[in-house]
Amino acid sequence: MYKFFVEDNQINNDKIVINNDDYNHIANVLRMKKGDTILITNKNSKETFNCEIEEVKSNEIVCNILNKENKKVELEVKIDLYQGLPKADKMEYIIQKSVELGVNKIVPVNMKYCIAKIKDEEKKNIRWNKISEVAAKQCKRNIIPKIDKSINMDTLYNEIKKYDLVIVAYENEENITLKTALRESAKIKNIAVVVGPEGGFSLEEVDKLRENGAKIVSLGNRILRTETAPIALLSMLVYEYEL
Repeated sequence: MYKFFVEDNQINNDKIVINNDDYNHIANVLRMKKGDTILITNKNSKETFNCEIEEVKSNEIVCNILNKENKKVELEVKIDLYQGLPKADKMEYIIQKSVELGVNKIVPVNMKYCIAKIKDEEKKNIRWNKISEVAAKQCKRNIIPKIDKSINMDTLYNEIKKYDLVIVAYENEENITLKTALRESAKIKNIAVVVGPEGGFSLEEVDKLRENGAKIVSLGNRILRTETAPIALLSMLVYEYEL
């Protein structure tokens, strides 16, 4: 069943009206008709409803709410990814797969050894958030994870102080594993995951992250690419907190 998102003002009692970009997708791409069923989530309340299309008009689709969907979709632990800025195609891949795995938010970070530079951040941010939305619909999330504007390392050092647990995947860490860090942490409600760019972290960055409360961990005996590390790490966290 296809999934779509709406705002509060599109819901009126037992009716939902779709009149945004999704209208064209439903009416002209999917060619859905009266009687077809879809899932619709309220972006504000995160409530999801099973709906039936009542009418396909020239510029809007009217749906009847059949019932509320109570299936558990989101992780109990919120996981935010702070990703060292990689090349554009890699960032798009990271966004898509991280959203599928349940990430709450993604923040690009300008680090010392970043190769990529963002030329038009406003345009790029719009595209990245659209990729997140498409991925959220595909895997039937109840939220659309936000892709923030890029930050620098000084901002990151302050940002991570608000988390219960901060995990930094570092290829040169030999003693502390992710498993060890998780076993030592209790009552976790939110986690920050920090991954370096193609060039990795500088020693200064690792030291400052540690000074600000981050746990520097190894993800195994093999060095992972910047686009592989967050996916591997998120998969491990899903196993720990969901499966």
